[in-house]
Amino acid sequence: MITTEPVGEWFWEPSPVLDAATSGASRSLALVGEVRDILASLGLVTGGGTGSVVLCDRSAMAHPLFERRGVPVAAMAEQVAAACLLPGRQLTVSLVLPGEWLETGIRRRAEKLFGVRIEVWGEGAVLLVLSTYADIWLTQDLRERPQPEVAAVNAPRLGAALNQISKLTESEIDPGDATRHARPTPDGFVDMLVEGAEYDDSWGTFEVPVRWKRLMRLVPGGSAAEDYESSTEHPVRYARVRLGEQVVGYLWAAIGDEAAGYEPRTAAGDAAFEAGVPWVLSLRSLRLRGFDPLAALSELLGTPDSGGSGSAVESTVYEAASLDALEELSGRY
Repeated sequence: MITTEPVGEWFWEPSPVLDAATSGASRSLALVGEVRDILASLGLVTGGGTGSVVLCDRSAMAHPLFERRGVPVAAMAEQVAAACLLPGRQLTVSLVLPGEWLETGIRRRAEKLFGVRIEVWGEGAVLLVLSTYADIWLTQDLRERPQPEVAAVNAPRLGAALNQISKLTESEIDPGDATRHARPTPDGFVDMLVEGAEYDDSWGTFEVPVRWKRLMRLVPGGSAAEDYESSTEHPVRYARVRLGEQVVGYLWAAIGDEAAGYEPRTAAGDAAFEAGVPWVLSLRSLRLRGFDPLAALSELLGTPDSGGSGSAVESTVYEAASLDALEELSGRY
């Protein structure tokens, strides 16, 4: 399963930057680049990814002095150079990295498999963070189903990456606290077939509501009362939503009640949520015009987004036994 919140995180504290004002920014960019290179050398990361640069006064972290997000990796140096790091300030440089893994002999890809973040204080202190957004390292997936074969193929590479980052930074690794999904260790994660999961079905319990809230925060107007019901116990019909050649989500309608909506394909990354906004608004408009959910889905089949986002609903309709089954499909790969 691919998540929007980290399955696990690891922390390092490299040696402080001696002259943060002149070298902190450049070192931060170099270090995140070196971590990315380690992940790429192990086949965990493919493609350039995107980055962000945020400079804050620590007394007013909610109001950045300088902020650039969604920057192609190739353009990161220019953005970092524009951030002036002085005492009392904090510079945060982050990368969102696409990656690949093996599952039942098939190579899968997610546009946000890892996150790398470095924080440098104006006084010189440095914190490096690696996050992962998948359960492929775990002996049990986020729905409590054993997957030792999947972990056996993928977890050793994660362990090797953690070890190499510790050597690179010449600092001890600090596995972060247990998340809602798993417990990190210095070489990966605990064996969940031995320890067990802390929460039943952490995917359905936590991830599904988090995804829905994230999507709705992007929808203008905040008029959720005008939408179809967001959940159902009935089977659903759905169509894939594409952005170019990539499937980014699923537009669905319930068979038997007044529910309809959009499920983001988490492996598509941020684009999955952004592409869903016009279709949530289209469903809202059709409901206000009196369309029942299945009729609304039918009305949108084969249509492009009129707002010009480039996304389009396919013409083919599929059926899932439940919304839960569709949500799982949207989160697997």
